[in-house]
Amino acid sequence: MTWTAKITDVLGYTMDYLVKDRVCEQIDNETLKKLKEIQNLDPENKSHVISTIDAFIKTAKLNSIKDLLYYFRLTKLLL
Repeated sequence: MTWTAKITDVLGYTMDYLVKDRVCEQIDNETLKKLKEIQNLDPENKSHVISTIDAFIKTAKLNSIKDLLYYFRLTKLLL
């Protein structure tokens, strides 16, 4: 392991994050490792994993919208 890899591993950041002066969004090493593993899958399995991730993201966003609508509806009833 190179000294730069050791430093980034200890700090929990990628080298890109450290050298680009925080221009890139922070991606922790665990997430980056998972992304690299996904990238190495065969195309069919990779497609399934990406579809599953997309579904989770969509569900999370819809739940956030649902929670906001519920909050505004409740606030309106209380006024």
